[in-house]
Formats: sequence, structure tokens, C-alpha cells
Amino acid sequence: MNNTRKIENGSITSVPGFRASGVTAGFKRSGAPDFAMIVADSPCNCAGVFTSCRFAAAPVVYDRELISANGKLQAAIINSGIANACTGARGMDAAKRSSELAGAALGIDPKLVAVSSTGRIGTQLPLDLIERGIELAVKTLDDPDGGNAAARAIMTTDTVPKATALELELQGRKVTIGAMTKGAGMIDPKLVGLHATMLCYVATDAGISSSLLQEMLEKNAEDSFNRITVDGDMSTNDTVIAMANGKSGAVIEKDTKDAEAFQAALLEVMQNLARRMVGDGEGSTKLVTIEVVNAPTEKDAKIATEAVANSLLCKTAWFGNDPNWGRVVAALGYSGAEFDPDKCDVFFGEIPVVLQGGDAGTPEEALLDTVRQPEFTIRCDLHSGSCSYWMWSSDISYEYVKINADYHT
Repeated sequence: MNNTRKIENGSITSVPGFRASGVTAGFKRSGAPDFAMIVADSPCNCAGVFTSCRFAAAPVVYDRELISANGKLQAAIINSGIANACTGARGMDAAKRSSELAGAALGIDPKLVAVSSTGRIGTQLPLDLIERGIELAVKTLDDPDGGNAAARAIMTTDTVPKATALELELQGRKVTIGAMTKGAGMIDPKLVGLHATMLCYVATDAGISSSLLQEMLEKNAEDSFNRITVDGDMSTNDTVIAMANGKSGAVIEKDTKDAEAFQAALLEVMQNLARRMVGDGEGSTKLVTIEVVNAPTEKDAKIATEAVANSLLCKTAWFGNDPNWGRVVAALGYSGAEFDPDKCDVFFGEIPVVLQGGDAGTPEEALLDTVRQPEFTIRCDLHSGSCSYWMWSSDISYEYVKINADYHT
């Protein structure tokens, strides 16, 4: 894994030159923390990938333009409880004003402040709560556990905060990458570049240009957050933002061994958080890896994998510990992928359940130990080419229905 070392209890503030805080501003009726702030000691090179949803939230539109125009960030504020999505011109004004308020409080250019929101769609963002959150967050920026406090403050239906950090050595120097994310429902991101709800913030002290960081972030998103699904629903607010302050002194140049090592370490961080998001999916009891191999094209492999990963019938079977492989082959069959069903094999774990398109003869009792595990793999071999794809999915439980039937942040 690239000779990386995971930092115990690591977070975004494990990276030298970054501070963070998480406070209660009043967005959540429960009184739980609901406002986070991340601040770098100096302006950073930056990159971002965002939801491809046509109803992109105001902060997504604002941040996308900010990063595209400036290529620099120094801070980010995040509120949890109101998404500021489908709020029109007033919502855009609120996003801009939030940035201005944070910039004034921190004494920095507001164009260096990204803003993010998560929560209920269609509700206008109360600027008095933003002001309160900023005031409280600035006062607690020196909290030594500020990174983990920020991770807690951005949660909505998440049951646990998600933060991580690691170190690697480049050019004889220690380079650190820290990150935090949230997301438990409305998770099936299709993140694109400058053209989540899941939200992810990454910090590093590597010296790297905004353009190269953008390139790496886009590629790694394809192999991490774009490989997960909880319920097949994409959010209006999906966002991944990365900031690099260069404080380590290690400079990453394109097409070098150092760039390769750094990108792999960044992917390790992003996959760690993506996998934990699925494991913490709303009401989730299972994390299921879906693999489709030997498809004729990557597109065929992808759509076949997505069909199984998002099938409600498969997801409910996994929850019920039911090794119903018929639901898997049905999903493969309607996916639109090109393959010969008479050549298809399906495995639950290492156990064959379908061989050459028919029942492999494995007794259901032999499969129970596999499907009762909190994590297992379903592998589908199409024997029709050489392309493959994989995704992490979760089951759908009674609790998922309850959470989303009762949801009101």
C-alpha cells in the first residue's frame, strides 16, 4: 500500500498547517453539532469534483465556479441540516454571503472560502445560524481534536463520524494526507470535474499544482466514491474538495514516481472513507462487493455491476440472509450489458451458485454462512471478454425505510 502509515485517530487536522472545528449553530432540532470549519494557515492549491445532478445545490454551483476561477482556497464552512438546494437566486446569495461572513471573521479574502451544505432540500439557509456557527467555530479552531469534531458536525443520518489520515515519505520528507467525509443515505455519487448527500474534504501538505491535484482527484473519485451505492439515489450536494498547502516541502511533479506514490496514497484515503460510508449506510447491516469480470467492454461490465449493486430485490435478500441468486441473474439480464447468458457463472464468496447460465447445484444451506457475514463478495463471470468492474453496495433493511419515512433534519 505504498509504504504508507495510518495515523491513529487521524483527521484533516493531522496535516500540518490545517485547523478545524465543529460546533452547534442550531440547524438541527436535536441540538447536535451541525456546523464545521476547516482553515489553512495560508492559501492552498485546490481541486474539486461535484455532483452531476441537474438540480445541483447553490453551494455546489458556487464552489465549482470558485475553484475553476481561482484555483486557490484557504477555508471551508459546512452546515448540516439544510441543503440549500432548489432555493433559487436567494440560495445563491446565501452561499455567497456565507463565504463573505466567514472570510471577514477569518480575515481572509472570501474568494478563498468554500461553502457546503447538507440536509433537507428546498429550505432557505438562515444566515443568522451561519453567523452563529462561524462565530463559535472561529473560537474553537485551536481545539486539538478539531478535525474529529468537524467530522461529527457534518453528519446527518450517519451513525459515526468518518475521518482518516496517513503519512508517506517522498523526497526524504514526510507528507501527510488527512480527510473527512459524511454520507449514509442518498448515496450513489456520479462525481464529475469542474464542468455528495456525500461530502468529503481532503487536506495535504504536499506541494502540488491545482491542475495536477484536479487530475488526480477526478481519477481517484472514479475508483472510490463513484464505486459506492447505498440506495441508488444521487444527491444535489455531492462534493469532494482537496486543498494542498505545500508545507512539507515535497513537490509533486506530473508523470513522476512521486506523483504515482502520492496519487496511490490519496486513493487509499478516498477508498477508506468511501468503504466506510457504505458500511454506515442508513440501516445497513451488510457491505457487499459486486464484481463483474470478463465482460466484452468496460461499459458492459459497469452497467451489469450497477444493476446488481442497486437492485432492491438483491438488497432486501442480502438483509434477509437469503442466498437468492435468481435476483442477481435477473439484474444482470436486464442491465443492458452484452453477454451470452449460457456462459455466465456467479459465485457467492468462493461458492458457485450459477455455472454456464444454470443452477450450479449448490444447496442453499451451503451458502448461508456466506450471506450471513457482514461483508461478502458476489462475483459474476460473463465469459464474454476481458473487461471488469466492481462496486461496494449495502443491503436495504426495515431501518432504512423507517429513517427515510421519518426523515426531517
